[in-house]
Amino acid sequence: MPPGSVMTFGPHACTTPASFESEWLLTDGLGGYATGTIAGLRTRRYHALLVTPDRHVALAALDPVLSVPGRAPIRLATHEWGSGALDPSGFAFLESFEIIESVPRWRWRVGEYVLEREIAMTYGRNAVAVVHRLVAAPPSGQARLTLTALCTWRDADSERFSSGPALETGAYRLDGPAWKPVGEWYLDAYYREEAARGLNPVEDLYAAGTFEGTLRVGADLTVTACSGDLETPLPAGPAVVDAARRRARRLVRQAGARDAADRLLVLAADQFIVAGDDGAPAVIAGYPWFGSYLRDTMTAYEGLFLHTGRAAEGRQLLRAHADLGARMRSRELKDADGPLWYIHAVERHVARTNDTDLAQELLPAVEAVVAAYTKGTRDGVTVDPLDGLLALDAEHAGGTWMNAVFPRGPVTPRDGKPVELNALWANALGAVAALRERCGRDASVVHARRDAVKAQFVKRFRAPDGWLYDLVDAGPAPYPKGGSGVHDDSVLRPNQLLAFSLPYAPAADEPHLRDAVLRAVGAELFTPLGLRTLAASEYGYSGVHRGGVVARDTAYHQGTVWPWWLGPYTDALCAAGRPVDALLGGIEGHLGECGLGSVSEIAEGDAPHRATGAPFSARSVAAFLHARAAIRQNCNLQGLEKKKLAREARPRTRRNALR
Repeated sequence: MPPGSVMTFGPHACTTPASFESEWLLTDGLGGYATGTIAGLRTRRYHALLVTPDRHVALAALDPVLSVPGRAPIRLATHEWGSGALDPSGFAFLESFEIIESVPRWRWRVGEYVLEREIAMTYGRNAVAVVHRLVAAPPSGQARLTLTALCTWRDADSERFSSGPALETGAYRLDGPAWKPVGEWYLDAYYREEAARGLNPVEDLYAAGTFEGTLRVGADLTVTACSGDLETPLPAGPAVVDAARRRARRLVRQAGARDAADRLLVLAADQFIVAGDDGAPAVIAGYPWFGSYLRDTMTAYEGLFLHTGRAAEGRQLLRAHADLGARMRSRELKDADGPLWYIHAVERHVARTNDTDLAQELLPAVEAVVAAYTKGTRDGVTVDPLDGLLALDAEHAGGTWMNAVFPRGPVTPRDGKPVELNALWANALGAVAALRERCGRDASVVHARRDAVKAQFVKRFRAPDGWLYDLVDAGPAPYPKGGSGVHDDSVLRPNQLLAFSLPYAPAADEPHLRDAVLRAVGAELFTPLGLRTLAASEYGYSGVHRGGVVARDTAYHQGTVWPWWLGPYTDALCAAGRPVDALLGGIEGHLGECGLGSVSEIAEGDAPHRATGAPFSARSVAAFLHARAAIRQNCNLQGLEKKKLAREARPRTRRNALR
């Protein structure tokens, strides 16, 4: 990977089927985006040059046709149709694709002529600029460029057909030179990724009109599109591109990025941080189809905000959730553990920034969350009075992070006492105690409660297999090995890592147990892209994540790999003093494969671990950022320890000996 915030792909990468799978993403800081593939082939219903913050697809594509002397017009777009035809196939003319400081750039070569396209979004406004420039031509050469605007107006999760109205008046605006209306429907545009997901892969696109201009070397032609404010003029296209690159450089400097992977991850993290409805920052869980959710936001908080120099924005986000305890008592959040991740995020923020003022302000908020769990939440979580552990009722058995649910019930039922929920519970009590002490308050009662929970956790979750039970006091098992009645389930999953990785982990003082867990996880769950959600030797394991909705949701937490677990795994390995130097090589290589410069949501459990799910995932990016920071800190500590031992091993000088 070249130095700086640059990714470069040559002719082979641009003109083979692999270019249909590598995707780029631009965001506007509001929740809107533009996304597509290197080849320009729209393989998803979500691929478009302008998608609004409320997830309406607007400008689907701008199809370029280059006319040069002595040749028939060259169509540079690439489309696939329901008939199976790939026409036109303009990707064959691509000589390079780059992402330079977050801005994608294509270059098509037609003989001596080279046409460049750059795309950038305005930050804080749902608007995109598509800039075309002739960068090479014969002496005195010029070219004619025609751009056909393929438009729609629909929910991003649906399709549109010619049987309906063409466009809604006032939904969005296009601007560019020499507009000529066309008004034709292109029928049966085909999206191969939607077909692979078992969804309708066909829709119709409306060719609204064309923009046109004559270009000499160095001259540019820009088309802009925007929604929302349609009256305020946009800056010139090159100015939008320059502003996007300046902002990328500022983010990289602010984060103190050390190498190329750091720089890419800092810019990837920025794509998920948006302005929420209340004006405070929010986190988009993933692109192109996810929204903002409490669990994803708080799980990703440390990586997205504290490892990228954005603690001030993170502070606003944490303050915006100060009413979380009240919300837990008043309605279902459909989230059993998100509030516990919120406590973790608050404590990590205060510990890293030494923000005692925030600790004073949010201490009542985190204590209200603990009180809500203690009284019982509307999401079916209660404290068992016999052991102080958290239990999840059968009605809400799909409320943990393993939340795939069918009409008949959850795919992976988690009723009973899930190990990760109780690791987070013990950690939350430790975090509240630490915050109380930082605020000069007595924490003895909370410490005593945490110590009792910690003791019960180790007692109840230690399994004869050598690792921890995934569930204790669980309901009837869904698998043949279970039987009926309450039982403890020792199935091997990564959830137990939180018992060793969190700052106030309940099993941190059990080194033999920790080592046994890490051996099992390393041998059975670890892959180059993250951890399997179920060991391949367990009943119900699914090594592929393909097919329709039912097949994919069945596999979602039954062996599918989740990169976000690399964060807890790295923390647990560092705490155990285990080697971590070569841990992240696979995930670093993945930055240039699917969601370019980013990390996918999931991958298949079986080798070669094909990435699937959302190609841009907040939790995955955050975990990679955190893991890299943890490994650096671990290496620094080891280096200091080696220096200390070396000093102690030096022979004493005569002067020292006389003292």
